[in-house]
Amino acid sequence: MSAPTTTALTIPGLVDDAARLWPDDVAVIDNEIWLTFAQLRARMIDTAAAFIAAGLQPGERAGLWAQNSAGWIVACLGLQAAQGELVPLNTRFKGGEAEYCLKKAKAVMTVAAEEFLDFRYAVEVRKLDLPLMRKVIALDTAEWDSFLAAATDADREEAERRLAALGADDICDIMFTSGTTGDPKGVLSLHGQVVRTARLWAKATSLTHGDRFKLLWPFFHSAGYKAGWVACMAVGAAALPEATLDAPVLLEKVRREKATFLPGPPTLFQTLLAMPDRPDDALESVRVSVTGASSVAPSMIEAMRSELKIPNVLGGYGLTECCGTATMSSTNDTTEILTTSVGKAIEGVEVEIMDDAGNILPRGETGEVMIRGMSVMLGYLDDPEATREAITPEGWLHSGDIGFMDEQGYLTITDRKKDMFITGGFNVYPAEVERMLLAHPALFQVAVVGLPDERMGEVCCAYVVPKEGHSITEPELIEWSRERMANYKVPRKVIVTDELPTTPTGKVQKFKLTA
Repeated sequence: MSAPTTTALTIPGLVDDAARLWPDDVAVIDNEIWLTFAQLRARMIDTAAAFIAAGLQPGERAGLWAQNSAGWIVACLGLQAAQGELVPLNTRFKGGEAEYCLKKAKAVMTVAAEEFLDFRYAVEVRKLDLPLMRKVIALDTAEWDSFLAAATDADREEAERRLAALGADDICDIMFTSGTTGDPKGVLSLHGQVVRTARLWAKATSLTHGDRFKLLWPFFHSAGYKAGWVACMAVGAAALPEATLDAPVLLEKVRREKATFLPGPPTLFQTLLAMPDRPDDALESVRVSVTGASSVAPSMIEAMRSELKIPNVLGGYGLTECCGTATMSSTNDTTEILTTSVGKAIEGVEVEIMDDAGNILPRGETGEVMIRGMSVMLGYLDDPEATREAITPEGWLHSGDIGFMDEQGYLTITDRKKDMFITGGFNVYPAEVERMLLAHPALFQVAVVGLPDERMGEVCCAYVVPKEGHSITEPELIEWSRERMANYKVPRKVIVTDELPTTPTGKVQKFKLTA
């Protein structure tokens, strides 16, 4: 007899299935909050009813601006069960960045953390210029309790009806990803493709019923959300959200909660390996780690296996535009494969290397990484031109990354076609940062590049040309930037110069900029 499995093709439907299949199994562990699948489903319906009582109509959109928590999962599930569309917001955003996304998405409600890392999210949303915003609710506060208490039995009946009517082809979320043109673009994803991709990610990584997944990956990102807690719901694993990284606290939680999956950026494992008083058995429950697409030294993979005693170390690659997943390594891959590739295309997804004319290149030749399959986005919100540029008539998604594949199908990323770099696991798009810096009244011209950094991978370096009669210093611009943009976008280095190297047509020659 085969093991029970979820069959739903919507995100809330997964919880509905899981509550029927494994009602008493743990679904979420968040510090003192332990929820079974049955309890999670009950909270989902209560929250959906609250959204309905507050006037949410099917297809309307709501922002969610908060740190990883059980509350984040419940708010998302309730919104989607009520047939709302999620707009997750990066917790590192400042007000202007959040305003752009909420306004572009025409969001009518927002659920926001009261406070996290000294930033008052709900208060900030209420200050923004959002004419369509009807309601802002502070998550996990007395205000949230009042929001839930306003729902009636009739609202709960309507929540059950909407959940039952929700379909695979309904939009589940709009995730904003920056583009090389400067302004973020909203990626439209469907419930069915997210659920199918989550199941295939789980299959590729061996995530299964009974696993406990420590989620350091942020929920506003595809990794923490779609390859994270949604994948857990799909297979009956427990989601263990973690809001901040404190290595000693993390080790204690992993031990106490018996976490079996521990993904994270290379910096996490470097920190754990460097801890002088780390107990030998600190990670004995962990059987799988995922390091992401960042380059990882062979010595670190070996140390994770021998010193941290993690038997399976995996890597992968994906984009927000394809539900966050395109390739994945396997538990059988060697250290050499893990450190030189990002694995093979997951089941249900095609990955090829193409030239600029759209021709598939032979194995071993370098070109643009192209992705096709059920995970590729519906398109960009209200931007048909950008959608046409991103997806070919044949359904191939331009990744903007350069790489090659070997004869076995392993993908190696060698460069980025787009002018993008990664800081501590976050994509930084120079065009977006340049646009934001040019709002400074003293600046005439700006060019942003990535600088190698041992801990963060790369960090932002800004070359700036002041306007005539104006001046700017490095500390001034860094402080100004900290107040207006997410910290991973803030320049770590500012070089003030009289001019930038340009082509005869005026395009900045960034390859000539060397800090």
